[in-house]
Amino acid sequence: MTAPNIRRAQESDLPALLDIYNYYVANTHITFDLEPRTLAERAVWFSQFAATGRYQCLVAEEDGRVIGWASSSQFKERAAYDTSVETTVYLAPRATGRGIGLRLYESLFAALSREDVHRAYGGIAAPNPASKRLHEKTGFERVAAYREVGRKFGRFWDVEVYERALGECFDRLSMRTNPTPSS
Repeated sequence: MTAPNIRRAQESDLPALLDIYNYYVANTHITFDLEPRTLAERAVWFSQFAATGRYQCLVAEEDGRVIGWASSSQFKERAAYDTSVETTVYLAPRATGRGIGLRLYESLFAALSREDVHRAYGGIAAPNPASKRLHEKTGFERVAAYREVGRKFGRFWDVEVYERALGECFDRLSMRTNPTPSS
């Protein structure tokens, strides 16, 4: 079996992205959505992505089928957060454990390295040892935990927050626009 092709997501990928995501909605605590998403809802979600910029979506394709994706999206609404993104990876259940999530994340971070992005954040609904390993392998560090923040399947779940530096945009921008203050 050859390694999956990593490429930019296209609108025609939406049904596959929806199927993968809805599997996790219905069967796991990994996403806190309680109801499966519709194709129309995922089309709105997909509209945030572009070939360049802070918000991108890449897919892994194998034998002509999308088997996973990684994306970066808005971290928080306030403007000062603009150089931070939230990242995520979802894989079809048959594609897990093969290093595809790692390849997707590495490709996403390579694309983001050319953009005005300073930090990436990932939220992991715990426990999720596979996601924890993936984030740590790609340079994330655990920076916070929200205890029992989400309720799904009749119980409360923790979310662990992971952070990773991306590029040197802050250093470059701050040196140009904010010279060292004089005393």
